[in-house]
Amino acid sequence: MTTTENTGPSPLDVEIDSLQGGPADLSRYAGTAVLVVNVASKCGLTPQYAGLEKLQERYAGRGFTVLGVPCNQFLGQEPGSSEEIAEFCSATYGVTFPMTEKVEVNGENRHPLYDRLTGFADAEGHSGDIRWNFEKFLIGRDGTVVARFSPQTEPESAEVVAAIEAQLA
Repeated sequence: MTTTENTGPSPLDVEIDSLQGGPADLSRYAGTAVLVVNVASKCGLTPQYAGLEKLQERYAGRGFTVLGVPCNQFLGQEPGSSEEIAEFCSATYGVTFPMTEKVEVNGENRHPLYDRLTGFADAEGHSGDIRWNFEKFLIGRDGTVVARFSPQTEPESAEVVAAIEAQLA
């Protein structure tokens, strides 16, 4: 799953606001496995919210969380306000996992969180820019990136579940 050396500060040391406003305080997830996913409400992959919520429900009690990061950089598929995003996620998918403010994941305005994530390569060797909505990064309990999964990889796929369970063992 990893082909890139994992060095530098943890992604959990980055400052980012929550979807509701105010600091998200990612440092509170130290010692927790975190699946960071750039999400969008109007994408063909949006049904992945259901699988992400199932992972949250299944593993939250074992030191795991999904962290949704809304992004509108891919064909404007996350146009809503924070309130609209929160309402959509809650009403449509029953999302209980934490969500951050809407950010850019690519380009000169890339959020520092994604500066720390995108250097990590997935199993096929892809590193760098986020390819599309629902690209996934697993941060291990030690605060380092341990896996990256393509947008098309379903949250409940065998490879994602195995990577999560390895961090919770």
